[in-house]
Amino acid sequence: MARKMRAALFSDHGGPEVIEITDVPIPEPGAGEVRIKVEAAAMNHLDLWVRRGLPIETPMPHIGGSDLAGVVNAVGPGAEDVPIGLRVAVDPSISYKWYEGQGRGESFDPSPFQIIGEHTQGGFAEYTVVPAENLLEIPEHVPFERAAAAGLVFVTAWRALLTRAKLQTGERVLITGTSGGVGTAAVQVASRAGARVYAVTSGANNVARAEDLGAHVVYDRERVDFAREVWRDTNKAGVDIVFDTVGEAMWQQCLRSLGLGGRLVTSGATTGSRGITELRLLFWKQLSIMGSTMGTPAEFRRVMRLVFEGSFEPVIHQVLPLDQARTAHEMLESGNVFGKLILVP
Repeated sequence: MARKMRAALFSDHGGPEVIEITDVPIPEPGAGEVRIKVEAAAMNHLDLWVRRGLPIETPMPHIGGSDLAGVVNAVGPGAEDVPIGLRVAVDPSISYKWYEGQGRGESFDPSPFQIIGEHTQGGFAEYTVVPAENLLEIPEHVPFERAAAAGLVFVTAWRALLTRAKLQTGERVLITGTSGGVGTAAVQVASRAGARVYAVTSGANNVARAEDLGAHVVYDRERVDFAREVWRDTNKAGVDIVFDTVGEAMWQQCLRSLGLGGRLVTSGATTGSRGITELRLLFWKQLSIMGSTMGTPAEFRRVMRLVFEGSFEPVIHQVLPLDQARTAHEMLESGNVFGKLILVP
């Protein structure tokens, strides 16, 4: 009889009510895989989108959770060199090379980019199975919760700002969604890069928190038109870069905030994906719009080592037991979370 584990899963798409805590068989690692005893797993907006239903094939019943940390518990064929008991964080991206300039000729690799916990079973369980090549050892001094909170959000912010937008020291950057996991990471990445950071959030408490993270100017979107304020605060120069994860609700303001030759990089759409673009603004100001998703294995390892050494600090809103996974979905959906929610089996 197969051994069982506790897992937070859903069998149908819908609201938080579809999340259930139940016993399922403990997975066995296949070729090139390891089994992780999960010590902490972090919520992302991605988990909400997958639960609601995306135009992809989601394995059902589905266990979400792209960000996780734990201990290697078993290894599959070809992964025998991974020590049992190793403390690890997991790169959530699978086959990222699909994004990395594949040619369309005979050398094209058709294997699709995937995300753990979206296209595969994830970390909201006592155990999970992941590719051995996705592991990164966690130093003994780093708590599992901190490691789990960092991966997806910091690699997303790092790639969007430094690789895609090519942020330079002294540039002005506006970051929306600053209360979210990616937003809190982006403020730190931009600040460390020597940018002047303008941030958008809501509520006096979140304004103060964003300032504590390193933002130089913070706008409460419930009180001001931040695009108008940006123009005033920059003496009508605008910002060089806007990093947006909010999407539809702020899209036009994001474009209006940019100065001549400005770059808008988007990696999320928490309020909707149908932003209206004023094309005359786009060509008159010679703006660039680009997308960014996750990051390469090399980018993941680089930014996580900065987390481990203390250069970056993931913001944890609350740690909850796995049995409260439905509550975590409700909290994140409410928009009243600053930073990350962590589930602990």
